Amino acid sequence: MKSNPRHLAIALAGLFMAVKLVQQTATGRYRDNIALNACLTGLFNTDPESPETVFGNLAGIQSGLETALGQISNDKGRRDLELTRYAITVLYLERKLAGHRGMLDGIRAAIDRTRGLAEFHDLTHPDVIASLAAAYKQTVSTLRPQVLVNGNPEILGNPDNQNLIRTLLLAAIRAAVLWRQCGGGRLTLVLRRKTLQEALESLLHDLRTGR
Repeated sequence: MKSNPRHLAIALAGLFMAVKLVQQTATGRYRDNIALNACLTGLFNTDPESPETVFGNLAGIQSGLETALGQISNDKGRRDLELTRYAITVLYLERKLAGHRGMLDGIRAAIDRTRGLAEFHDLTHPDVIASLAAAYKQTVSTLRPQVLVNGNPEILGNPDNQNLIRTLLLAAIRAAVLWRQCGGGRLTLVLRRKTLQEALESLLHDLRTGR
């Protein structure tokens, strides 16, 4: 697919939004629930009309757009190396996962099974999160390298937090799939950094001006 900077920027925002939520959950920091719902929406939105609708709407990924912009900015003081490590590992795992048809089918089946739970309860219900987390544990977590999450040991030892982190990593994989579908590759972040930065800035401007 021919790459579109706007679509790539949306995928990148989804990726950094998910790993930022992983970081927030693991360290006990404030978690953006609008971003959380957007990540979960993206997981269930397997047949979107366009990249703009994957996460529901652009307003849902505002924090992701801001995080992604900070990560690729020329201002090194705005970058978080831990988030970069998480994102790069997820992009690598997505490429490995693409070669495992059985795992992909298993994830799709789990999402389809969980969809009814999400419709009956809500996206953030513990049973929904647990079901998605199990899908990640049985598939992506068996690949190497694993995403090594840093955080508070007491928080990381909590089963509910473990489930949420695994679900968010699955959401990050979903965003990485979108990144590839929109024409993104391993070197895109390096070779098209300025173009991506401009696209992220344009999306944020549209959100802030109500366009």
